[in-house]
Amino acid sequence: MRQEIAVTVDAVIFTRRENRNEVLLIKRKNDPFKNKWAIPGGFLDEDEDLETAARRELQEETGLKIEALHQLKAYGALNRDPRGRTISIAFIGLVATASKVKAADDAQEAKWFDLKELPDLAFDHLEILEDAKVWLVNQKD
Repeated sequence: MRQEIAVTVDAVIFTRRENRNEVLLIKRKNDPFKNKWAIPGGFLDEDEDLETAARRELQEETGLKIEALHQLKAYGALNRDPRGRTISIAFIGLVATASKVKAADDAQEAKWFDLKELPDLAFDHLEILEDAKVWLVNQKD
């Protein structure tokens, strides 16, 4: 029996500005969750590795290029994506300054948000962001 499971990647990008931790989010242009904020990400191409896919999706949706990402965790709840069974591998990156970002591809807007003032998020991205915040706190040690 062949399984129909999609693989996606998400790129949680943090920066620090004026003593605030901020995260980069995109507003989705398409369904599902059209007009909702989300972590930049998308589907893995058959010919690329996971980190390359995360960097590609980040650049396509926000214009931001980043050298190194760290794998955080895989997310695979049964109903995390209404389009079907999807497993996402989340990555984390840190940038020294809140670079200018420009929405493109399937993002209609890209913006830095204070971690204490987040909008409602699509999919299970709040869960991913909560795990990423724990990682961020541990980086300060």
